[in-house]
Amino acid sequence: MTLEVVTEEKQSNSILNSESFDSFLDKIEQKALRQKAWKAFQGTPMPTRKDECWRFANLSDLDLDRFCRMPRMSEQSEAALVERSEYLHGISGKMIFADDNWVSTEPLSEQLQSQGVRFLSLKEAFAQLPDLMCEHFMKELTQLGSDKFFALHGAYTTSGAVLYVPKGVQIEEPFVVYHWLSQQGAAIFPHTLVVAEENAKVSLVDFYLSANEETSGFACGQSHVVAGDNANVFRKSIQYFNEQSTVFQVDTHTAGRDSQVRTVAVNLGGKRSRFENQLRMAGAGSNVEVYSLTVADESQEFDQRTLQVHQAPNTRSDLLYKNALLDKSRTIFSGLIRVEEEAQQTDAYQTNRNLILSDAAEASSLPGLEISANDVKCSHGATSSELDTASLFYMLSRGIKKEMAEELLVFGFFEEVIEKVESEELAENLRNMIREKFKRSNR
Repeated sequence: MTLEVVTEEKQSNSILNSESFDSFLDKIEQKALRQKAWKAFQGTPMPTRKDECWRFANLSDLDLDRFCRMPRMSEQSEAALVERSEYLHGISGKMIFADDNWVSTEPLSEQLQSQGVRFLSLKEAFAQLPDLMCEHFMKELTQLGSDKFFALHGAYTTSGAVLYVPKGVQIEEPFVVYHWLSQQGAAIFPHTLVVAEENAKVSLVDFYLSANEETSGFACGQSHVVAGDNANVFRKSIQYFNEQSTVFQVDTHTAGRDSQVRTVAVNLGGKRSRFENQLRMAGAGSNVEVYSLTVADESQEFDQRTLQVHQAPNTRSDLLYKNALLDKSRTIFSGLIRVEEEAQQTDAYQTNRNLILSDAAEASSLPGLEISANDVKCSHGATSSELDTASLFYMLSRGIKKEMAEELLVFGFFEEVIEKVESEELAENLRNMIREKFKRSNR
């Protein structure tokens, strides 16, 4: 009887329940904006494997009705998460969220404040930077299939950071944002918006983490990077939710004239995880570099979809996704380079490399090109291979255990991406996370 009562209560509070959404709407601002997104969510059909954008994806156990928005935890519980939010030091600012509730923000230095830099929660940004939010919030629509989840994010998102860097301001130390999943059945909608004006320089690191290994949760996130002319923006994201979680993440980037945008994404967690990454080279001479590494074990599925759109001449993009697969895990990579007619002298690359560490693992790769210009250099490639047997034999012959030898070879495979984070502290933390995952793997 108790179980039935709890189940009915959770269903009534479900993020899919219209009454639950109406209750949420009563407590926030931007009601028209949220209602529009909710209507879009309700009017968009759930994707199926018959949809080209969802080819090979497993949607059979996608049950969002069991997830709810959660109230704030106790001060003691939040304080414990603040103590754990220490993966990176020497930073310009830090913000922490738990179960979609704001927990804390470290104030900016007086120097950054005097330069006009703003590092605000989403709620603060709507109140203090209305013009900026009107121009950029949820304006870069997804083109890779997650329209329904993109709309759900727009309807519910309240947690996230908005980072604004004015013209000419260059910041060396990164900003850091932590998003924690903690309570059973929690749904979170993390949002990141970075706007760097002309000649600005900035970097931001997003951590997506679970407070424990047992509770299931749902994360539906979105980030958008806007790099003005000659701006330099570096975003890093580390996703290590537990393996009971369902994860959707849509990232979009717009690069202005002669700008440089770099991203590094590390994906380790989630039972079912989908990542969409859209890159738009809108200004002549822009350069975008995208790196990703994923470690999949047990029955995890990582669905990766990318789109590189070149809209202006003399632009460059370089995308490298590396995956290591253990046990019965699966990865899907589907990437497209699109070169529009005006984008002459485009230089674009797309590479997906899969390291198969189990006979039961499966990697699917679907790279593609769509070129309308006639003076371009574009290439794509995908490889799936096992560990180098000669190297493995050499290490075994020197007395190194097989599990350790495989781990060392995998780290060699990943180091090309790990070194791109340009922070030895963060790189070592990433190595430790991957080591931890290898130790837990049931190989």
